[in-house]
Amino acid sequence: MSSESEQNGKPVWALALHGGASTGPSKHDVETEAFMAQLLKRGGEMLQQGASSVETVKEMVRALESSGLYLAGKGAAPNKNGEFELDAAIMDGETRLAGSVAGLKGFEHPVEVAEQVMLKTPHIMLVGQGAAQFAGENNCARIDNPEDYYTPVHYDLFDQDERKMTGTVGAVALDVEGLLAAATSTGGAPDKVPGRVGDCPIIGAGTWADERVAVSCTGMGEYFMRANAAADVSARICYARTSLDVATRAVLENVLFLGGKGGLISIDRLGRIAMPFISGSMARGSIHSNGEMVVATL
Repeated sequence: MSSESEQNGKPVWALALHGGASTGPSKHDVETEAFMAQLLKRGGEMLQQGASSVETVKEMVRALESSGLYLAGKGAAPNKNGEFELDAAIMDGETRLAGSVAGLKGFEHPVEVAEQVMLKTPHIMLVGQGAAQFAGENNCARIDNPEDYYTPVHYDLFDQDERKMTGTVGAVALDVEGLLAAATSTGGAPDKVPGRVGDCPIIGAGTWADERVAVSCTGMGEYFMRANAAADVSARICYARTSLDVATRAVLENVLFLGGKGGLISIDRLGRIAMPFISGSMARGSIHSNGEMVVATL
C-alpha cells in the first residue's frame, strides 16, 4: 500500500454521501440527516473492515434508494405519463470500468442493475426496455406493482414559493487499498418528459471515478452534462495541478455560468473530501478514518 494512503501508519479510508440539491431547507431535513448519519457509520464500518470502495458505494446508494426519503429509488416521482423511469451509474476508479442504466422501469435498485452492466457486459449503458430485460435476466429485484411500491417524496419546504427540488442520491469512497469509486441514482426531475435522461447515468457528467478522484453530482442535470462536470474535476486536478477544493468549486462555477444549480461530493486519493454546492441547500455527509464525521443540509 502506498504511504499516500496511510496516516500515522494506518490505512486511510473515507466516504461521502449526498441526498440531492434543493432550493432551501425542508421540514424533512432532521429525518434525512439522522438517516444519513446512521448510514455513514455503517459505511465507515464497511471500509474499516476492508470492504472495497465499489462494494461500499453500491451498498450506500442501495440503502438511499430503499429509504424512500429522496427522489430516487422508492421515493422517485412519476413522469408526465405517470410512469417511473429511473437512472443510475457506478464506476470503479482503479479500472475505470463503469455501468449505467437510464429509463429503467420495474426494478427496486437501479444501482444494482448498473453494477451488473459493469460486471457482466462489455457495455457501459443500457436504456429502457433493454435495461429492463437485462435486469430480469440477471435476477434483479422486480417491482410488481409500481403504484403500491413507490412513495414519491413531497418536500414540505419552509419557503412555499420555492418548490423546485432534485433528489438524486450518490456516494463516493476511498478504501483501505487506496482505491476510489462513485455511484449515483435518481428518479429524475419530477413531472419530467417521458424518456428524459439527466446527468446521473452519463459517465463523466454526473458520475466519475479514476485514480485521482471520485465524484457524484446532483442538481439540474442538463447543465452538468454541458459542463461534463464530474470528469472535469479530475481533469483540473491532473492538468492544472489544483487542489480538490479548488477543482470542485471551479467546476460548479462553470455550471453556474451556464445557468445551472446543484452540487457534488468528491474524495481524492489522499482521502481529502469536498462537498460544495451552488443551490439553496444540499443534503450531504462524510466520514473519515481520522474520526471526523459531518452531516449537513444547509
